[in-house]
Amino acid sequence: MKSTAAPAISTPVTADLLRGAVEVEHTEDGVLPHRLPAWARAQCTDGQLLMAESQPSGVRLTFRSRTRAVELDARPTKRLYAGLAHRPEDGVYELFVDGEPFAQGSVPGGNTLTIDMAAGTADLKPGPAGTLRFDELPDGVKDIEIWLPHTETTELIALRTDAPVEPAPQPGRRVWLHHGSSISQGSNATTPSTTWPALAATLGGVELVNLGLGGSALLDPFTARTLRDTPADLISVKIGINLVNTDLMRLRAFTPAVHGFLDIIREGHPTTPLLVVSPILCPMHEETPGPTAMDIGTLDTGQVRFQAMGDPAEVASGKLTLHVVRDELARIVAQRSADDPHLHHLDGRELYGEKDAAELPLPDALHPDAATHRRIGERFAELAFAADGAFAAGGA
Repeated sequence: MKSTAAPAISTPVTADLLRGAVEVEHTEDGVLPHRLPAWARAQCTDGQLLMAESQPSGVRLTFRSRTRAVELDARPTKRLYAGLAHRPEDGVYELFVDGEPFAQGSVPGGNTLTIDMAAGTADLKPGPAGTLRFDELPDGVKDIEIWLPHTETTELIALRTDAPVEPAPQPGRRVWLHHGSSISQGSNATTPSTTWPALAATLGGVELVNLGLGGSALLDPFTARTLRDTPADLISVKIGINLVNTDLMRLRAFTPAVHGFLDIIREGHPTTPLLVVSPILCPMHEETPGPTAMDIGTLDTGQVRFQAMGDPAEVASGKLTLHVVRDELARIVAQRSADDPHLHHLDGRELYGEKDAAELPLPDALHPDAATHRRIGERFAELAFAADGAFAAGGA
């Protein structure tokens, strides 16, 4: 019979129980995992960036114990979009036992962040913490890993078990540090372990640190310094889509910004395999520059869709499209790799191209769905971790 009594042993959630976080903030009630350090957050007050970096994509609560039950108190922050009738879906927590999937669950309650994409505003309404419980875990000592929701800011308040907890031993795998946009963070993936980087990491047998930042892969120097200062055996940076859809810079600024971003990373990782990945296919921005805007006309359908608002004629004066970005990234890597044999390039259309788009179109015209995340993850693993790939075993 399943026990309903709360496990009796309470263990503080500390940094040594968390993997994939760059920093852990101590709050009034618990801890909040971050994927950018405090000094970096202080250099940019953009709400989109601060929301994205606090959403723990790739972050896992990991420990070893004989416990048969686990309870986790957490306070999530759930997003609600103005104009859409449906409530935000609860984020998914995934429990793995000795590396195998065991159960999933969600935490009710929490804060609610209402985002008005048309007005560019966000309103936070505080809410209560909730409790997630997993029962009937296998007997004996085991390594337990809970993947936190990839798009839901998660304050961890209390961990309870019915046997003592200790940090799980380090797995001894190579560490892969990845930076990209919301696609890398996991937008529209259904669970945190099935974002494309998480899938690729599993297939490649590596330990993931995911610095995919929704809407915020913008060649910011503080992000480059974070990559520079984070221990890693393998590094990849996926550059382009956010620069187009924010209409942030022209080609004249883009080229030196890419060089500077790579220069900063190389200060801390001079010979680490470094893979520059250009954007996957996104038909609306292949020839049309940004900005990207929400299609207001789709709100009453309950499905947000996006549209390109730029003028293709402005490409001649330096506006960025995905074609322009891909060509320039390929040129930059070719130029730099003459003196940097550990620098590599991957055209994002090898991960998701025209044939893939015909079979698996982007549901909102911008982000891949769950099936497409799986395809991208599998393709990345096949290409990057192959014997002749950028991340080939023994190449670090």
